[in-house]
Amino acid sequence: MNIEYNENNQIEMTLSASLDVNIEVFESIFENWGDLVKKRFELKRADGYVDIFILYIDGLADNEMVERTITRPLLYEWKNETANVNSIFSSETEAVDMKETADVNDIVDALLCGDTAILVKDYEKAMLLSTKQYPVRSVDKPEKESGLKGPRDSFTENFRTSTALIRRRVKDPKLKLIQGTLGQRSKTTYGLMYMEDLARPYLLERIKEKLNSFDIDAIFDSGMLVHLIEDKWYSPFPQVQTTERPDKAASALLEGRVVLVIDNSPEVIILPTTFNTFFQAADDYYNRFAVGTFARIIRYMAAYLSVLLPGLYIAITCYYPQVLPTDFLLAIVAARNDVTFPVVIEVLIMELLFELLREAGIRLPGQMGNTIGVVGGLIVGQAAVEAALVSTVVVIVVALTAICSFAIPNEEFASTFRLLKFVMIILGAGLGLYGILLGILVIEIHLASLESFGIPYMMPLAAGSADDNIEYQDFVVRAPIFTMKNRPIYARAGRRRRYERKR
Repeated sequence: MNIEYNENNQIEMTLSASLDVNIEVFESIFENWGDLVKKRFELKRADGYVDIFILYIDGLADNEMVERTITRPLLYEWKNETANVNSIFSSETEAVDMKETADVNDIVDALLCGDTAILVKDYEKAMLLSTKQYPVRSVDKPEKESGLKGPRDSFTENFRTSTALIRRRVKDPKLKLIQGTLGQRSKTTYGLMYMEDLARPYLLERIKEKLNSFDIDAIFDSGMLVHLIEDKWYSPFPQVQTTERPDKAASALLEGRVVLVIDNSPEVIILPTTFNTFFQAADDYYNRFAVGTFARIIRYMAAYLSVLLPGLYIAITCYYPQVLPTDFLLAIVAARNDVTFPVVIEVLIMELLFELLREAGIRLPGQMGNTIGVVGGLIVGQAAVEAALVSTVVVIVVALTAICSFAIPNEEFASTFRLLKFVMIILGAGLGLYGILLGILVIEIHLASLESFGIPYMMPLAAGSADDNIEYQDFVVRAPIFTMKNRPIYARAGRRRRYERKR
Protein backbone atom coordinates (compact mmCIF):
# COMPACT_ATOMS: atom_id res chain seq x y z
CA MET A 1 0.00 0.00 0.00
CA ASN A 2 1.31 3.44 -0.93
CA ILE A 3 1.04 5.97 1.87
CA GLU A 4 0.77 9.59 0.74
CA TYR A 5 2.08 12.47 2.84
CA ASN A 6 1.05 16.11 2.51
CA GLU A 7 3.43 19.08 2.48
CA ASN A 8 3.46 19.11 6.29
CA ASN A 9 4.64 15.49 6.41
CA GLN A 10 1.24 14.36 7.66
CA ILE A 11 -0.84 11.35 6.58
CA GLU A 12 -4.34 12.32 5.58
CA MET A 13 -6.05 9.09 6.60
CA THR A 14 -8.28 7.65 9.33
CA LEU A 15 -8.73 4.07 10.51
CA SER A 16 -10.98 1.64 8.72
CA ALA A 17 -13.42 -0.84 10.24
CA SER A 18 -11.40 -3.59 8.59
CA LEU A 19 -8.56 -4.78 10.81
CA ASP A 20 -6.69 -6.24 7.83
CA VAL A 21 -6.71 -2.88 6.08
CA ASN A 22 -5.46 -1.10 9.21
CA ILE A 23 -2.67 -3.64 9.67
CA GLU A 24 -1.63 -3.15 6.05
CA VAL A 25 -1.53 0.64 6.57
CA PHE A 26 0.78 0.43 9.57
CA GLU A 27 2.99 -2.22 8.01
CA SER A 28 3.45 0.13 5.04
CA ILE A 29 4.23 3.10 7.28
CA PHE A 30 6.70 1.12 9.38
CA GLU A 31 8.19 -0.88 6.55
CA ASN A 32 11.76 -2.03 7.31
CA TRP A 33 11.38 -1.18 11.00
CA GLY A 34 13.20 -4.02 12.69
CA ASP A 35 12.38 -2.68 16.17
CA LEU A 36 8.60 -2.59 15.64
CA VAL A 37 6.90 -5.25 17.77
CA LYS A 38 3.51 -6.45 16.50
CA LYS A 39 1.23 -9.26 17.58
CA ARG A 40 -2.22 -10.39 16.43
CA PHE A 41 -4.39 -12.69 18.54
CA GLU A 42 -8.01 -13.57 19.24
CA LEU A 43 -10.19 -13.10 22.29
CA LYS A 44 -12.88 -15.71 22.73
CA ARG A 45 -16.40 -14.45 23.35
CA ALA A 46 -19.85 -16.01 23.57
CA ASP A 47 -20.71 -14.85 20.06
CA GLY A 48 -17.38 -15.73 18.46
CA TYR A 49 -13.91 -14.23 18.48
CA VAL A 50 -12.55 -10.71 18.61
CA ASP A 51 -9.38 -10.05 16.60
CA ILE A 52 -6.89 -7.71 18.26
CA PHE A 53 -3.62 -6.32 16.91
CA ILE A 54 -1.02 -4.82 19.27
CA LEU A 55 2.04 -2.86 18.15
CA TYR A 56 4.75 -0.82 19.86
CA ILE A 57 8.39 0.12 19.29
CA ASP A 58 10.97 -1.87 21.18
CA GLY A 59 13.29 0.40 23.16
CA LEU A 60 10.77 3.24 23.48
CA ALA A 61 8.06 1.20 25.21
CA ASP A 62 8.38 -0.78 28.43
CA ASN A 63 8.10 -4.42 27.27
CA GLU A 64 7.39 -5.72 30.76
CA MET A 65 4.69 -3.13 31.30
CA VAL A 66 3.00 -4.09 28.00
CA GLU A 67 2.93 -7.74 29.00
CA ARG A 68 1.90 -7.08 32.61
CA THR A 69 -0.84 -4.50 32.03
CA ILE A 70 -2.13 -5.33 28.54
CA THR A 71 -1.25 -8.70 27.05
CA ARG A 72 -1.55 -10.88 30.17
CA PRO A 73 -4.88 -9.47 31.38
CA LEU A 74 -6.42 -9.81 27.92
CA LEU A 75 -5.14 -13.32 27.18
CA TYR A 76 -5.16 -15.05 30.55
CA GLU A 77 -7.51 -13.08 32.79
CA TRP A 78 -10.37 -12.58 30.36
CA LYS A 79 -13.57 -13.50 32.26
CA ASN A 80 -16.49 -11.54 30.84
CA GLU A 81 -17.29 -13.15 27.51
CA THR A 82 -20.28 -10.91 26.79
CA ALA A 83 -18.50 -7.58 27.24
CA ASN A 84 -18.42 -5.15 24.33
CA VAL A 85 -15.30 -3.69 22.78
CA ASN A 86 -15.47 -0.46 24.79
CA SER A 87 -15.26 -2.33 28.08
CA ILE A 88 -12.43 -4.64 27.04
CA PHE A 89 -9.73 -2.14 27.82
CA SER A 90 -11.42 -0.14 30.54
CA SER A 91 -12.17 -3.18 32.70
CA GLU A 92 -9.56 -5.78 31.81
CA THR A 93 -6.33 -3.88 31.16
CA GLU A 94 -4.44 -2.31 34.07
CA ALA A 95 -3.27 0.79 32.23
CA VAL A 96 -4.37 4.15 33.64
CA ASP A 97 -3.37 6.57 30.87
CA MET A 98 -5.52 5.48 27.94
CA LYS A 99 -7.28 7.25 25.08
CA GLU A 100 -9.00 6.51 21.78
CA THR A 101 -8.33 8.00 18.36
CA ALA A 102 -9.11 7.31 14.71
CA ASP A 103 -6.40 9.58 13.30
CA VAL A 104 -3.49 7.64 11.83
CA ASN A 105 -1.10 10.55 12.52
CA ASP A 106 -1.98 10.53 16.22
CA ILE A 107 -1.35 6.80 16.38
CA VAL A 108 2.02 7.08 14.62
CA ASP A 109 3.06 9.97 16.89
CA ALA A 110 2.04 7.97 19.96
CA LEU A 111 4.05 4.95 18.83
CA LEU A 112 7.10 7.12 18.23
CA CYS A 113 6.71 8.48 21.77
CA GLY A 114 6.73 4.99 23.28
CA ASP A 115 3.00 4.30 23.60
CA THR A 116 1.28 1.04 22.66
CA ALA A 117 -1.50 0.97 20.05
CA ILE A 118 -4.26 -1.65 20.05
CA LEU A 119 -6.45 -2.17 16.97
CA VAL A 120 -9.70 -4.14 17.16
CA LYS A 121 -11.64 -5.81 14.34
CA ASP A 122 -14.78 -3.93 13.23
CA TYR A 123 -13.78 -0.95 15.37
CA GLU A 124 -12.72 2.33 13.69
CA LYS A 125 -10.66 3.61 16.60
CA ALA A 126 -7.40 2.55 18.20
CA MET A 127 -6.65 2.35 21.89
CA LEU A 128 -3.47 4.18 22.89
CA LEU A 129 -1.93 3.19 26.22
CA SER A 130 1.00 4.99 27.80
CA THR A 131 3.94 2.60 28.10
CA LYS A 132 6.87 5.00 27.65
CA GLN A 133 10.31 4.00 28.84
CA TYR A 134 13.10 6.03 27.25
CA PRO A 135 16.79 5.14 27.62
CA VAL A 136 17.99 7.98 29.87
CA ARG A 137 20.83 8.68 32.27
CA SER A 138 20.24 9.23 35.96
CA VAL A 139 20.11 12.61 37.67
CA ASP A 140 23.67 13.77 38.22
CA LYS A 141 25.40 16.84 39.64
CA PRO A 142 25.68 19.93 37.41
CA GLU A 143 28.89 20.16 35.40
CA LYS A 144 28.93 23.71 34.01
CA GLU A 145 27.26 25.41 36.98
CA SER A 146 28.75 23.57 39.91
CA GLY A 147 29.04 25.21 43.31
CA LEU A 148 30.19 24.57 46.85
CA LYS A 149 26.76 25.08 48.40
CA GLY A 150 23.25 24.22 47.32
CA PRO A 151 21.59 21.20 45.64
CA ARG A 152 23.67 18.79 43.61
CA ASP A 153 21.07 17.64 41.06
CA SER A 154 20.74 18.80 37.47
CA PHE A 155 18.37 18.40 34.56
CA THR A 156 18.58 15.34 32.32
CA GLU A 157 17.64 14.70 28.70
CA ASN A 158 14.33 13.19 29.82
CA PHE A 159 11.50 15.70 29.56
CA ARG A 160 9.38 14.32 32.40
CA THR A 161 12.35 14.06 34.75
CA SER A 162 13.18 17.73 34.15
CA THR A 163 9.62 18.91 34.83
CA ALA A 164 9.48 16.73 37.96
CA LEU A 165 12.70 18.31 39.30
CA ILE A 166 11.04 21.73 39.05
CA ARG A 167 7.73 20.60 40.57
CA ARG A 168 9.67 19.03 43.42
CA ARG A 169 10.78 22.55 44.41
CA VAL A 170 7.60 24.50 43.62
CA LYS A 171 4.67 22.59 45.11
CA ASP A 172 2.02 25.06 44.02
CA PRO A 173 -1.05 24.32 41.85
CA LYS A 174 -0.49 27.70 40.17
CA LEU A 175 2.61 26.30 38.48
CA LYS A 176 1.25 25.57 35.01
CA LEU A 177 2.70 23.43 32.23
CA ILE A 178 1.67 23.85 28.60
CA GLN A 179 3.01 21.08 26.36
CA GLY A 180 3.51 21.00 22.62
CA THR A 181 5.81 19.66 19.92
CA LEU A 182 8.41 21.30 17.69
CA GLY A 183 9.89 19.92 14.48
CA GLN A 184 7.93 18.22 11.74
CA ARG A 185 10.17 15.17 11.80
CA SER A 186 11.66 15.12 15.29
CA LYS A 187 8.36 16.07 17.02
CA THR A 188 10.34 17.20 20.04
CA THR A 189 8.23 17.75 23.13
CA TYR A 190 8.51 21.12 24.84
CA GLY A 191 6.96 22.41 28.03
CA LEU A 192 6.11 26.03 28.83
CA MET A 193 6.20 26.37 32.63
CA TYR A 194 5.03 29.49 34.44
CA MET A 195 3.34 30.69 37.62
CA GLU A 196 -0.24 31.58 36.70
CA ASP A 197 -0.49 34.48 39.15
CA LEU A 198 3.03 35.90 38.56
CA ALA A 199 3.87 35.68 34.85
CA ARG A 200 2.71 38.57 32.69
CA PRO A 201 0.02 37.51 30.16
CA TYR A 202 1.61 39.44 27.28
CA LEU A 203 4.89 37.58 27.92
CA LEU A 204 3.17 34.21 27.59
CA GLU A 205 1.42 35.29 24.39
CA ARG A 206 4.65 36.58 22.90
CA ILE A 207 6.46 33.33 23.66
CA LYS A 208 3.65 31.29 22.12
CA GLU A 209 3.77 33.44 19.00
CA LYS A 210 7.51 32.86 18.72
CA LEU A 211 7.10 29.10 19.07
CA ASN A 212 4.39 29.05 16.41
CA SER A 213 6.18 31.38 14.00
CA PHE A 214 8.40 28.80 12.29
CA ASP A 215 8.47 25.32 10.81
CA ILE A 216 11.62 23.23 11.04
CA ASP A 217 12.57 19.61 10.45
CA ALA A 218 13.96 18.96 13.90
CA ILE A 219 14.88 20.46 17.27
CA PHE A 220 17.49 18.37 19.06
CA ASP A 221 18.55 20.69 21.87
CA SER A 222 17.52 23.89 23.62
CA GLY A 223 20.45 25.64 21.93
CA MET A 224 18.76 25.24 18.55
CA LEU A 225 15.53 26.74 19.85
CA VAL A 226 17.35 29.73 21.37
CA HIS A 227 18.50 30.81 17.90
CA LEU A 228 14.91 30.74 16.64
CA ILE A 229 13.25 32.77 19.40
CA GLU A 230 15.80 35.54 19.92
CA ASP A 231 14.76 38.89 18.46
CA LYS A 232 18.24 40.04 17.37
CA TRP A 233 19.95 36.89 16.16
CA TYR A 234 23.03 38.79 15.00
CA SER A 235 23.93 39.96 18.50
CA PRO A 236 26.84 38.12 20.13
CA PHE A 237 25.10 38.48 23.50
CA PRO A 238 22.55 35.80 24.47
CA GLN A 239 19.07 37.28 24.94
CA VAL A 240 17.72 34.28 26.82
CA GLN A 241 19.30 32.36 29.67
CA THR A 242 19.93 28.63 29.86
CA THR A 243 20.63 26.63 32.99
CA GLU A 244 21.16 23.03 34.03
CA ARG A 245 20.21 23.71 37.66
CA PRO A 246 16.60 23.02 38.75
CA ASP A 247 16.93 25.40 41.73
CA LYS A 248 17.80 28.30 39.42
CA ALA A 249 14.84 27.48 37.15
CA ALA A 250 12.49 27.30 40.15
CA SER A 251 13.78 30.63 41.43
CA ALA A 252 13.17 32.20 38.02
CA LEU A 253 9.58 30.93 38.01
CA LEU A 254 8.92 32.56 41.38
CA GLU A 255 10.23 35.85 39.97
CA GLY A 256 7.53 35.78 37.30
CA ARG A 257 9.72 34.48 34.50
CA VAL A 258 8.94 31.60 32.13
CA VAL A 259 10.87 28.35 31.77
CA LEU A 260 10.99 26.35 28.53
CA VAL A 261 11.79 22.66 29.03
CA ILE A 262 12.94 20.85 25.88
CA ASP A 263 12.98 17.08 25.54
CA ASN A 264 16.44 15.57 24.85
CA SER A 265 18.17 18.64 26.33
CA PRO A 266 19.94 18.75 29.72
CA GLU A 267 19.34 22.52 29.92
CA VAL A 268 16.17 24.59 30.17
CA ILE A 269 15.58 28.08 28.77
CA ILE A 270 14.72 30.96 31.11
CA LEU A 271 13.17 34.11 29.66
CA PRO A 272 13.17 37.04 29.76
CA THR A 273 16.66 37.81 31.00
CA THR A 274 18.99 40.75 31.56
CA PHE A 275 22.72 41.41 31.42
CA ASN A 276 22.89 41.17 35.20
CA THR A 277 21.36 37.69 35.51
CA PHE A 278 24.33 36.12 33.73
CA PHE A 279 26.58 37.20 36.60
CA GLN A 280 24.32 35.64 39.23
CA ALA A 281 25.22 32.20 40.54
CA ALA A 282 23.15 29.94 42.77
CA ASP A 283 25.87 30.14 45.44
CA ASP A 284 25.16 33.85 45.88
CA TYR A 285 21.87 33.12 47.62
CA TYR A 286 23.12 30.23 49.73
CA ASN A 287 26.12 32.15 51.11
CA ARG A 288 26.04 35.19 53.37
CA PHE A 289 25.27 38.41 51.53
CA ALA A 290 28.78 39.84 52.02
CA VAL A 291 30.36 36.76 50.45
CA GLY A 292 27.88 36.81 47.56
CA THR A 293 28.49 40.51 46.95
CA PHE A 294 32.26 40.06 46.94
CA ALA A 295 31.96 37.18 44.45
CA ARG A 296 29.83 39.28 42.11
CA ILE A 297 32.28 42.19 42.20
CA ILE A 298 35.03 39.75 41.25
CA ARG A 299 32.93 38.45 38.34
CA TYR A 300 32.22 41.90 36.96
CA MET A 301 35.90 42.82 37.17
CA ALA A 302 36.83 39.52 35.51
CA ALA A 303 34.37 40.15 32.67
CA TYR A 304 35.86 43.54 31.84
CA LEU A 305 39.44 42.26 32.11
CA SER A 306 38.70 39.27 29.86
CA VAL A 307 37.63 41.67 27.11
CA LEU A 308 39.98 44.62 27.60
CA LEU A 309 43.27 43.33 29.03
CA PRO A 310 44.99 42.07 25.82
CA GLY A 311 43.82 45.10 23.82
CA LEU A 312 44.95 47.52 26.53
CA TYR A 313 48.35 45.86 26.73
CA ILE A 314 48.83 46.24 22.96
CA ALA A 315 47.55 49.84 22.89
CA ILE A 316 49.73 51.01 25.79
CA THR A 317 52.95 49.26 24.76
CA CYS A 318 52.62 50.33 21.12
CA TYR A 319 51.27 53.88 21.46
CA TYR A 320 51.65 55.10 25.04
CA PRO A 321 54.67 53.42 26.69
CA GLN A 322 55.35 56.65 28.61
CA VAL A 323 52.35 56.02 30.91
CA LEU A 324 53.99 52.89 32.31
CA PRO A 325 56.32 53.02 35.33
CA THR A 326 59.95 53.06 34.21
CA ASP A 327 60.88 49.79 35.93
CA PHE A 328 57.89 47.99 34.41
CA LEU A 329 58.64 49.40 30.96
CA LEU A 330 62.26 48.26 31.20
CA ALA A 331 61.06 44.79 32.23
CA ILE A 332 58.84 44.61 29.13
CA VAL A 333 61.68 45.79 26.91
CA ALA A 334 64.06 43.21 28.40
CA ALA A 335 61.50 40.44 27.93
CA ARG A 336 61.06 41.37 24.26
CA ASN A 337 64.74 41.73 23.36
CA ASP A 338 64.91 38.43 21.48
CA VAL A 339 61.31 38.35 20.22
CA THR A 340 61.08 38.93 16.49
CA PHE A 341 57.30 39.37 16.17
CA PRO A 342 55.40 42.61 16.86
CA VAL A 343 53.38 42.80 20.07
CA VAL A 344 50.03 42.27 18.35
CA ILE A 345 51.29 39.08 16.63
CA GLU A 346 52.62 37.83 19.98
CA VAL A 347 49.25 38.30 21.64
CA LEU A 348 47.33 36.74 18.75
CA ILE A 349 49.63 33.69 18.72
CA MET A 350 49.14 33.06 22.42
CA GLU A 351 45.39 33.77 22.39
CA LEU A 352 44.78 31.45 19.44
CA LEU A 353 47.00 28.83 21.05
CA PHE A 354 44.96 29.02 24.23
CA GLU A 355 41.67 28.72 22.31
CA LEU A 356 43.10 25.69 20.50
CA LEU A 357 44.08 24.04 23.79
CA ARG A 358 40.67 24.83 25.26
CA GLU A 359 38.87 23.28 22.28
CA ALA A 360 41.10 20.20 22.42
CA GLY A 361 40.45 19.85 26.15
CA ILE A 362 36.69 19.91 25.57
CA ARG A 363 36.79 17.25 22.85
CA LEU A 364 39.06 14.86 24.73
CA PRO A 365 37.34 12.64 27.32
CA GLY A 366 37.51 13.09 31.08
CA GLN A 367 40.90 13.36 32.74
CA MET A 368 42.69 13.44 29.39
CA GLY A 369 41.00 16.76 28.59
CA ASN A 370 42.14 18.29 31.88
CA THR A 371 45.65 17.00 31.28
CA ILE A 372 45.97 18.50 27.81
CA GLY A 373 44.88 21.87 29.14
CA VAL A 374 47.40 22.00 31.97
CA VAL A 375 50.31 20.23 30.31
CA GLY A 376 49.76 21.93 26.96
CA GLY A 377 49.60 25.38 28.53
CA LEU A 378 52.77 24.87 30.57
CA ILE A 379 54.90 23.07 28.02
CA VAL A 380 53.86 24.98 24.91
CA GLY A 381 53.94 28.31 26.71
CA GLN A 382 57.42 27.69 28.11
CA ALA A 383 58.67 26.41 24.77
CA ALA A 384 57.28 29.49 22.99
CA VAL A 385 59.13 31.79 25.41
CA GLU A 386 62.41 29.88 25.06
CA ALA A 387 62.08 29.93 21.27
CA ALA A 388 61.66 33.73 21.40
CA LEU A 389 58.24 33.52 19.75
CA VAL A 390 56.55 35.38 22.61
CA SER A 391 57.63 37.21 25.74
CA THR A 392 56.93 36.22 29.32
CA VAL A 393 54.76 39.32 29.85
CA VAL A 394 52.43 38.27 27.02
CA VAL A 395 52.12 34.79 28.53
CA ILE A 396 51.09 36.38 31.83
CA VAL A 397 48.54 38.68 30.12
CA VAL A 398 46.98 35.83 28.15
CA ALA A 399 46.89 33.52 31.17
CA LEU A 400 45.23 36.20 33.31
CA THR A 401 42.68 36.85 30.55
CA ALA A 402 41.86 33.14 30.39
CA ILE A 403 41.40 32.91 34.16
CA CYS A 404 39.07 35.92 34.09
CA SER A 405 36.91 34.33 31.38
CA PHE A 406 36.46 31.22 33.53
CA ALA A 407 35.14 33.33 36.43
CA ILE A 408 31.92 34.17 34.53
CA PRO A 409 29.21 31.69 35.71
CA ASN A 410 27.43 31.29 32.37
CA GLU A 411 29.53 29.56 29.71
CA GLU A 412 27.51 30.92 26.77
CA PHE A 413 27.88 34.45 28.11
CA ALA A 414 31.62 33.94 28.70
CA SER A 415 32.03 32.83 25.08
CA THR A 416 30.78 36.25 23.96
CA PHE A 417 33.53 37.97 25.95
CA ARG A 418 36.12 35.65 24.41
CA LEU A 419 35.03 36.74 20.93
CA LEU A 420 34.95 40.44 21.79
CA LYS A 421 38.49 40.11 23.14
CA PHE A 422 39.78 39.65 19.58
CA VAL A 423 37.84 42.71 18.41
CA MET A 424 39.53 44.77 21.13
CA ILE A 425 42.94 43.40 20.15
CA ILE A 426 42.44 44.60 16.57
CA LEU A 427 41.11 48.01 17.68
CA GLY A 428 43.94 48.45 20.18
CA ALA A 429 46.54 47.58 17.57
CA GLY A 430 45.04 49.88 14.96
CA LEU A 431 43.88 52.93 16.94
CA GLY A 432 45.41 52.58 20.39
CA LEU A 433 43.35 53.72 23.36
CA TYR A 434 40.99 55.55 21.00
CA GLY A 435 40.15 52.21 19.44
CA ILE A 436 39.55 50.64 22.87
CA LEU A 437 37.23 53.49 23.87
CA LEU A 438 35.44 53.28 20.53
CA GLY A 439 34.93 49.54 21.02
CA ILE A 440 33.56 50.04 24.54
CA LEU A 441 31.19 52.73 23.25
CA VAL A 442 29.86 50.53 20.43
CA ILE A 443 29.34 47.58 22.82
CA GLU A 444 27.50 49.74 25.35
CA ILE A 445 25.24 51.23 22.67
CA HIS A 446 24.48 47.76 21.35
CA LEU A 447 23.69 46.45 24.84
CA ALA A 448 21.40 49.41 25.51
CA SER A 449 19.47 48.63 22.31
CA LEU A 450 18.77 45.00 23.26
CA GLU A 451 15.57 43.72 24.80
CA SER A 452 14.60 40.29 26.04
CA PHE A 453 10.88 39.81 25.45
CA GLY A 454 10.07 43.40 26.38
CA ILE A 455 12.55 43.79 29.26
CA PRO A 456 15.53 46.17 28.70
CA TYR A 457 18.69 44.08 28.54
CA MET A 458 20.71 46.54 30.65
CA MET A 459 18.15 46.70 33.45
CA PRO A 460 18.61 48.37 35.97
CA LEU A 461 21.32 50.54 34.39
CA ALA A 462 18.74 51.34 31.71
CA ALA A 463 15.14 52.15 32.72
CA GLY A 464 15.90 51.47 36.36
CA SER A 465 13.42 54.13 37.47
CA ALA A 466 10.60 52.09 35.90
CA ASP A 467 11.09 49.61 38.71
CA ASP A 468 11.70 52.13 41.52
CA ASN A 469 15.32 50.96 41.52
CA ILE A 470 14.31 47.67 43.16
CA GLU A 471 16.64 45.79 40.80
CA TYR A 472 19.68 47.37 42.47
CA GLN A 473 19.03 45.14 45.51
CA ASP A 474 20.17 42.17 43.43
CA PHE A 475 22.68 43.83 41.12
CA VAL A 476 26.42 44.05 41.87
CA VAL A 477 25.56 44.19 45.57
CA ARG A 478 23.49 41.21 46.69
CA ALA A 479 21.38 42.57 49.53
CA PRO A 480 20.35 40.34 52.47
CA ILE A 481 17.40 38.08 51.69
CA PHE A 482 15.08 39.75 54.18
CA THR A 483 15.57 43.15 52.51
CA MET A 484 14.60 41.89 49.03
CA LYS A 485 10.90 42.06 49.77
CA ASN A 486 9.70 42.58 46.21
CA ARG A 487 10.00 40.45 43.11
CA PRO A 488 11.89 41.82 40.09
CA ILE A 489 10.19 43.62 37.22
CA TYR A 490 9.37 40.34 35.47
CA ALA A 491 6.38 39.70 37.76
CA ARG A 492 3.01 41.22 36.95
CA ALA A 493 1.87 44.38 38.74
CA GLY A 494 0.14 43.75 42.05
CA ARG A 495 2.02 40.47 42.61
CA ARG A 496 5.45 41.87 43.38
CA ARG A 497 5.51 41.22 47.15
CA ARG A 498 7.35 38.03 48.10
CA TYR A 499 8.53 38.53 51.68
CA GLU A 500 6.89 39.83 54.84
CA ARG A 501 7.97 39.45 58.42
CA LYS A 502 5.36 37.84 60.69
CA ARG A 503 4.30 39.81 63.73
